[in-house]
Amino acid sequence: MGAPRVWRKSSYSGPGDGNSCLEVAHTRTLVAIRDSKARAHGTLAFPADAFGAFVQALKETAGRL
Repeated sequence: MGAPRVWRKSSYSGPGDGNSCLEVAHTRTLVAIRDSKARAHGTLAFPADAFGAFVQALKETAGRL
């Protein structure tokens, strides 16, 4: 499967925070992230299942704070 083509920015990103945000794109097997203000600096890509586990761990940690 090829690289993700459709990027989306968080709905939480807006003028109050300088429009700074990560953008995310995904395919069935890959999740890629990039800096919305420095797209030319490249992307980080992860297997979709590993990224899902990472996000779940963040949610669980935030719930304990």
